[in-house]
Amino acid sequence: MFESGPRIFALFGNPVGHSLSPLMHNTAYCEMQINASYVPFCVRNLEEAVRGIRGLGIKGVSVTIPFKSEVGKHLDGLEESSDRIGAVNTIVNEGGRLRGYNTDWIGFVRDLKEFMPVQGKTFGVLGAGGAARAILFGVLSEGGNPVVLNRTAAKGEALAKEFGCSFLPLSEIGVLKADCIVNTASVGMAPQKENSPLEERALGKFPCVVDIIYNPLETKLLKDARKAGCRTRSGLGMFVHQGAEQIRLWTGTEPPVETMRRVVRERLEENARN
Repeated sequence: MFESGPRIFALFGNPVGHSLSPLMHNTAYCEMQINASYVPFCVRNLEEAVRGIRGLGIKGVSVTIPFKSEVGKHLDGLEESSDRIGAVNTIVNEGGRLRGYNTDWIGFVRDLKEFMPVQGKTFGVLGAGGAARAILFGVLSEGGNPVVLNRTAAKGEALAKEFGCSFLPLSEIGVLKADCIVNTASVGMAPQKENSPLEERALGKFPCVVDIIYNPLETKLLKDARKAGCRTRSGLGMFVHQGAEQIRLWTGTEPPVETMRRVVRERLEENARN
């Protein structure tokens, strides 16, 4: 039986039309027999949107581009990892008190550990934005050794210093010795599917390449890496696991992770055919 009293969950971002979070979350709540609806909102004024969480009684919110770094200052408190990362992708409404969490790093680590060992391995982390911060935190938390790779030296150096790791200009990737390259930049995300942050010739020396983009399922970076003989991993698993952790925070219930993965994959494969 469905429980009484509908719960409303939301996605805050701009744009949000491309997101598969509503499909994934609503499918999960249906299977879990939770009377809930997950609604995307294209946010133009973040402060007003956050006030609306309390006013509308929204139980939880996913936060996506471009608000992850900004939204924390509008909340009542931050969980330790989101404070350390400096980015929030999840808001929990605790009886009118809004608390920020980051499940991106949890989603990344859970998926990465299904793909390869982390402890003692070196990871070249491409990018210096909010997503890179979550990946650096995740790699460090599991005993890995991240190296920040970025085109803009000042930004990359500052990020590496903050997290106590090394920095290398992207132009010098040829000297990097790493077990895995992780792309956190948005280059290659739909609809710009033909773009890649790295040239194919730079990839062959790395055993593994991970792209946290989940749409398309195989980015140009991953296609090039596969041709170069690398093992590859898309962002699908990270996307599913971070969403699953949000559901745990909001409902206290274990979500159907494999169902979530299946519906997202099917939709992405359908989109690729069309």
